[in-house]
Amino acid sequence: MHSSTARHARRLPAVGAVVALAAGMMVAVAPAAHAAAGATLPFTSVEAESATTTGSRIGPDHTQATLASEASGRQAVRLNSGQRVEFTVPRAANAVNVSYSVPDGQSGSLAVYVNGTRIAKTLPVTSKYSYIDTSWIAGAKNHHFYDNARLLLGQNVQAGDKVAFESTGTQVTVDVADFEQAAAAATQPAGSVSVVSKGADPSGGGDSTQAFRDAIAAAQGGTVWIPPGEYRITSSLSGVQNVTLRGAGHWYSVVRASRFIDQSNSSGGVHLKDFAVIGEVTERVDSSPDNFVNGSLGPNSSVSGMWLQHLKVGLWLTGNNDNLVVENNRVLDTTADGLNLNGNARGVRVSNNFLRNQGDDSLAMWSLYAPDSNSSFENNTISQPNLANGIAVYGGTDISVKNNLVSDTNALGSGIAISNQKFLDPFSPLAGTITVSGNTLVRAGALNPNWNHPMGALRVDSYDSAINATVNITDTTITDSPYSAFEFVSGGGQGYPVRNVNVTGATVKNTGTVVVQAEAQGAATFKNVSATQVGSAGVYNCPYPANSGAFSLTDGGGNSGWSSTWADCSTWPQPGQGNPQPDPNRNLAKGRPATATGSQDVYTPGKAADGDANTYWESANNAFPQSWTVDLGSAYPVRRLVLKLPPSSAWGARTQTIAVQGSTDGSSYTTVSGAQGYRFDPASGNTVTVSLPSGTGLRHLRLVVSGNTGWPAGQLSEVEAYQTP
Repeated sequence: MHSSTARHARRLPAVGAVVALAAGMMVAVAPAAHAAAGATLPFTSVEAESATTTGSRIGPDHTQATLASEASGRQAVRLNSGQRVEFTVPRAANAVNVSYSVPDGQSGSLAVYVNGTRIAKTLPVTSKYSYIDTSWIAGAKNHHFYDNARLLLGQNVQAGDKVAFESTGTQVTVDVADFEQAAAAATQPAGSVSVVSKGADPSGGGDSTQAFRDAIAAAQGGTVWIPPGEYRITSSLSGVQNVTLRGAGHWYSVVRASRFIDQSNSSGGVHLKDFAVIGEVTERVDSSPDNFVNGSLGPNSSVSGMWLQHLKVGLWLTGNNDNLVVENNRVLDTTADGLNLNGNARGVRVSNNFLRNQGDDSLAMWSLYAPDSNSSFENNTISQPNLANGIAVYGGTDISVKNNLVSDTNALGSGIAISNQKFLDPFSPLAGTITVSGNTLVRAGALNPNWNHPMGALRVDSYDSAINATVNITDTTITDSPYSAFEFVSGGGQGYPVRNVNVTGATVKNTGTVVVQAEAQGAATFKNVSATQVGSAGVYNCPYPANSGAFSLTDGGGNSGWSSTWADCSTWPQPGQGNPQPDPNRNLAKGRPATATGSQDVYTPGKAADGDANTYWESANNAFPQSWTVDLGSAYPVRRLVLKLPPSSAWGARTQTIAVQGSTDGSSYTTVSGAQGYRFDPASGNTVTVSLPSGTGLRHLRLVVSGNTGWPAGQLSEVEAYQTP
């Protein structure tokens, strides 16, 4: 499913491991005392931009719907006819997979050279499975430009050898090459039932659907064997239960099917392992079950060692899948999700999988109809989701997201999203404890065209309801985010709070704008969060809607490198912009988060800092003294306050007794101007000016109201703060 729809437009201008590239190879380097993030993979990836080429390098770029922005590392190599890219092999290998793109409507091949000698095999390339149009999804553009093609080289190569790919006609953009030592084909297990014995055609010419059904029926309680070969299945399998389907390895046993298993229930005990299912899905049609598994495998089932490609979704799981294990698989080039636990997933573990080039969330839990619970995404490697999040958790109870590596999210998504976006009802919001631990996010986050502002690398989103679960985010590494590191937002524009968030032990490096992007009311505690190379400021704290309430950041100690706050809520920080010096004539309080000791009905504290003199804050009645406080974001030499009540003549003249206090840390306040009476009169615009002494440096401005001749409460429609006398 798509993960971000249009929300109410703002009235603002448009605006656990570290990852290193060592000789162009992506490698995980674990910090002390923490496990390396991501899957343990049988291949090593080498970026084309680090290889030798006679072509041209493109990127880096983070602009939605460009070739470079969808590429791994946001860079690639473009080859015209006769041009080549030559990789230095990083390990012993006999197989290679290449991520590439060709212009829409074109196909061709790449010639393959090993140590300068052209081999007989070529690598086919095509645009058939690319250039996906999902215009019904708000903010989507044509996307999914890349595809993957794999090849057994027919010989062994060693570390340091050279493998080159040369365009033989059509223009080809090469992104990354995966080098692997593929194990020999496995042999048939004793006692298993071969699909060939039931009439399956390993040449791929005949229809093997009935042979698979007959083998499954004959092997109840045992194993169906899929020998090396290519098998064509023309309609989905159902009634699959109490059986193992096993191939000789995904390089050898290949099923050509766009729909493999489609069933609403199963008694379970289904084990799918060691073969490839490669479909013919060229568009995204959400009403069609064009998935490897659609529905239920039943309890105590497993999926392992699979290669899934050219499908709409790898696994779309509904019904009873209790204690399902999905591990050691590769999911490539799906037009929508890689895997979606679509409600009622209990005790499911998804671990050590590799996912690349998904057209929606790579891994998702969506608690529709019933909550997903006690389930986890662990040690997965995710690259290039091009229309949503790397990992998304939409509701659910006691969910874990641990030790994953997510890189290069492109549009409408973050590296990881923890969200109460429901899409449909009935929906089960986040509950219990949500554990987000040991994850590494690289170049994650994107500009959301619906919001016209960025989405952070890790997003906590009270989209359709308040987040009341405990969200513990620990041991996170965020590197090269084009925008922010952590985002707290109510993405539906309703201002629901984000509560009970704890961020502990994070390393943030080279974030484009800010470390914390707070746009919802609520609170989070930060402890041992260090940041370097911050692009604009440490914190952007501007809740939306402006009068929805403040977001409180509690310093738990050990934080460094991100103490500054973006000064102007009327503008968005741009990558690398730096925090601008504020206009001395600018109202420092406008749009800033405000709190109060109390408020009456809908007359909340934010209404005194929303820029509209017709809305107002009113304190609890008959309970003087009452105070109103605004966080200016940074310490400023404030010299003048302008206090307002609504200008309407219906507001009779009154005198309020007000004292001004200030603080630099939000804890210890001193009196800046003692209590005195200020006369508000509609004849003079219901406005008064308070002059403050020179040398008044404060970040937190507090007004203490101890009397009001017109009403038994404190009342303010605007508080304006200026640096000029």
